[in-house]
Amino acid sequence: MRWLLGLIAVIVVGVTFLLVLPAPIDPVSWTPDPNPDLTGPFEPNMQLAEVERLLEGVGVGPEDVACAPEGVRYTGFGDGRIVRFAADGSHTELANTGGRPLGMQLDATGRLIVADAVRGLLAVSAQGEIEVLTDSVAGAKMLFVDDLDIAADGTIWFSDASMRHGYAQSMYDFIEGQPTGRLLSYDPASGVTRVHLDKLFFANGVALGPDDDYVLVNETGAGRIHRLWLKGAKDGQRDLFASGLPGTPDNISFNGKDTFWVAMPMLRAAADALAGYPLVRKLLSHLPAEALGAGVTPYSFVIGLDLHGEVVQNLQDTNAGFHMITSANECDGSLYLGSVMMPAVGRYPL
Repeated sequence: MRWLLGLIAVIVVGVTFLLVLPAPIDPVSWTPDPNPDLTGPFEPNMQLAEVERLLEGVGVGPEDVACAPEGVRYTGFGDGRIVRFAADGSHTELANTGGRPLGMQLDATGRLIVADAVRGLLAVSAQGEIEVLTDSVAGAKMLFVDDLDIAADGTIWFSDASMRHGYAQSMYDFIEGQPTGRLLSYDPASGVTRVHLDKLFFANGVALGPDDDYVLVNETGAGRIHRLWLKGAKDGQRDLFASGLPGTPDNISFNGKDTFWVAMPMLRAAADALAGYPLVRKLLSHLPAEALGAGVTPYSFVIGLDLHGEVVQNLQDTNAGFHMITSANECDGSLYLGSVMMPAVGRYPL
């Protein structure tokens, strides 16, 4: 019995020490939206077990894939490289940003516009020359530029995931629960950067709707998708396009017709369970961010939403083969899948 009392005393002292020790986060309680789990339109299946792998071994973490004419594709890796590749997997290195390229898309002039988590919003020419378009707003440096989409008028809509933690510490953002993410725009003609939505729990994927009538932004930590109207009677108003998703929506893309593809690398259940326990999350924050990330259970999950936000495609792999899918882009009849962890790009025939 004496040894048990001693053990309890050691645990109490240790926990007390950790609680008073300065922590890298300031956790708050938050209330999750209802979680349907994998039921109804999210019923588990094995559709993504058929994913083909491209660029196997070329790099790790091809987070997004950009479609270009004549079968050309682009992706960026964790070491900063941006690679141009073809449907057969042949590839060449276009550039190295020296940061972490995430979301990307070609503009009307053929430049590759890149959301680089470290360096900001970049433009990369066909020759690999890099230009920083914007990396700050209202005099403050952005910490985590994440995803983007480009309107017909050239306006670049993009997300800044967090105002508290950068890419290397992204797991701290999820266990802290502070909603500081933002949706921004950059006007290439004037060079002006504007904030349109703020207080988002990890702002992530960005996609414009039909005719650029509205723009969607994923709120990853809350499992929902916001819509900001850009035209018509609702211009300037915001609403929820989709909520109560069972996973963490990462990137989102529009196929130009009738479907928004949403990649969900993780399920929400674990994070939701700790939402009301900030002290527990404070204790966890004393672990390195890398260790917290290593404890995440990967999953394989992509959904398709129609123009009303209803689920029309449900693609999963319960064995989590090609997993931690962070983007899904429809190109020439296939979905090209990015992943923040895999050493390959995925391709799934529609």
